[in-house]
Amino acid sequence: MLIRKLFKFENAHIVRNCSSERCRTSIHGHSYKVEVLLEADALDNGQMVYDFGLMKGTIRDVIDAFDHAICFWDKDDAQYIQLCQTFSARWISMPVSPSAEQFARVFFVIIDQLLQQTMMANGESAVRLHSIIAHETETGYAQAFRHDAYNPRMGEIKLSDVIFSEQCQREWHDPKMYEKLLAGAQFNNPVIPQQV
Repeated sequence: MLIRKLFKFENAHIVRNCSSERCRTSIHGHSYKVEVLLEADALDNGQMVYDFGLMKGTIRDVIDAFDHAICFWDKDDAQYIQLCQTFSARWISMPVSPSAEQFARVFFVIIDQLLQQTMMANGESAVRLHSIIAHETETGYAQAFRHDAYNPRMGEIKLSDVIFSEQCQREWHDPKMYEKLLAGAQFNNPVIPQQV
């Protein structure tokens, strides 16, 4: 069974080397919608694949870090990167271009690792990240599956190469969350007393 949770954020970028002149030469923004699709072959103690409320923790924090931020490819012009970091408190450096396709892949890699490092506590059974859909506009979106997220032909994404500004990190429920993720720390879902 599949479930999907929708998140929204506003973000600015330049997509270098793309066909659209405006997109490759000017900073511009989008109202993004990101769908996180989870799957499982069994339901938890609450008769759910995964409680939507649990997705309001670290998963939402990661996606919310992109809100009112500027994203840039770490291979872009050094002066441009410097200016992004100087004039925006909220920025994210990515090892790939900030296209809708790469947003979907970056979110997949981060959320997949978060789920792998999360100790389930309410009977969740082999919950897996199915895919990520990144809507850049009302009519255009990209959907990344597992084989896309880890496909080196689309650009390697290492968690350590996705860098969040200090301001983005400060606004997380746990400002050390990404540091803990990189270190392989365990995240714990709450233990729920059974009512039935």
